[in-house]
Amino acid sequence: MKHILLSLLLAFNLIAAVIKAPILSVDSENSQATIKLERVDVGVSGFIVHTISQNHTSILKNVHVIAYDKESKIATLQMDEFNALQNNALPTGKWQVQVGDSVELAFGYSRALLVSPSEEIYHQITKSVKVQWVHVDIFATILSYRGHPTPLKDDFEAMSIASSVGLLFIYLDQKLYTIDIKSFVILNISEAPLVQDSVKLPFYSRVETIEANWWGEGSDELEDYEPHYYGLLVESNSKNRKLYEIIKQSDEKNHFLLENFELGE
Repeated sequence: MKHILLSLLLAFNLIAAVIKAPILSVDSENSQATIKLERVDVGVSGFIVHTISQNHTSILKNVHVIAYDKESKIATLQMDEFNALQNNALPTGKWQVQVGDSVELAFGYSRALLVSPSEEIYHQITKSVKVQWVHVDIFATILSYRGHPTPLKDDFEAMSIASSVGLLFIYLDQKLYTIDIKSFVILNISEAPLVQDSVKLPFYSRVETIEANWWGEGSDELEDYEPHYYGLLVESNSKNRKLYEIIKQSDEKNHFLLENFELGE
């Protein structure tokens, strides 16, 4: 078990610290910006901080890395609306993102959520990986509040906002996926051949019942663990060749997802 998770721990140590850098350029038309870093993974998310005065700042945008050039060390960021601190009673400013504003990436990466198919696997992983685990029962409660016994990508973002979680781990077919919970991009895939004697749907938690909406996406009971979570991963990682090969070699029930990849030549 120790050597199984060693590669995961090494990869986690590389991305656990908050990364800060000033903005070099802004492309308002495409909602993109660039920064310079020694190293960063595509998919890492964060936000842009604008300095108003010496003692006052404001978060303007969510961002995530969509490209990184190793030679120039330039990272391209996609900007989206910041939605983590919504309060209609507070005024909002009209500040625009500009060169010199600060980008903070990997915020919340010290806190993680684990989705696993069984109690035994959940405890083995959470005891082996040294991170501040936010218990999956909280996520199950959020799903019940939202009426989604089948988790959707938006539910994970809601979990991130509610509990300041930056990383999501999903155990699938003897592999452990490390995912940025906001961008849902895979940051690392580790071999973890643990014994799986049972499957609890939609995942292991101590919450016995997740309430369901009468209708709508996510309101149906989850019927099969692997196809659903593979599907969520493919949705945001359609160019990930390693994920493609894993699904290709997995059970045939997952092969319908192969047509959703965009790998090119």
